[in-house]
Amino acid sequence: MSYFATLFEKYDRLVLFDTETTGLDSARDEIIEFAAVVVAPSPTGPVITEEYDQLIALTPGNRVPAQIEQLTGITNADLAQKGIPKAQLAADLQRMLSGNVLLLAYNAHFDLCFLYYFLLRHSDPTVLRGKDKLDLLTVYKDRHSYPHKLCNAIEVYGLQDQVVNSHRAVDDVIATVAVMKAMEEELADLPNYVNLFGFNPKYGPPRRPIGSVTYKPQYFDPPQPLYL
Repeated sequence: MSYFATLFEKYDRLVLFDTETTGLDSARDEIIEFAAVVVAPSPTGPVITEEYDQLIALTPGNRVPAQIEQLTGITNADLAQKGIPKAQLAADLQRMLSGNVLLLAYNAHFDLCFLYYFLLRHSDPTVLRGKDKLDLLTVYKDRHSYPHKLCNAIEVYGLQDQVVNSHRAVDDVIATVAVMKAMEEELADLPNYVNLFGFNPKYGPPRRPIGSVTYKPQYFDPPQPLYL
């Protein structure tokens, strides 16, 4: 059985995505880079049908904080010179997310909240309605001990020579595809995590939960899979 076969029994496409933002508050901060990889089935196995990566122009008067510039390497000048209009990203998202797709990300709650507020301001967030969601961080935390960052997953799965966690959306989403493939080769239970997100019980569930997602407390070394 080719990898992702169990997911393609239900979905026509997988949309793996990542964002870089001006901060951590999805209701206030902005997306400054959006990257996505679309994977679809084919007779010879899963194929990448689209790779998307764009810098996003800031709202006039806003700026990228210095610490974000340092972390991502994305400067205010980059966004002014290369950033696409928010209306263009909104249109691209409406196209990319249409149809029977599964949305996937590493720490998906964060990126999905930013997508929702972006679409609320600049387009129509109902494109997210009814879309199933898979958080690969939740999967990884069920299988491996702390720490649980994307860079840790890359190292544990021996992917250092193939991908990199650079805090740039395009690199991180390509790394997420590789990590997801390694996860399915490790244990083919990814469908069990659809719409099931873990949270650190020390901090409690998210302040802005996603209505279609079930949240469960997830410890550093869970005694059993979260879906049981």
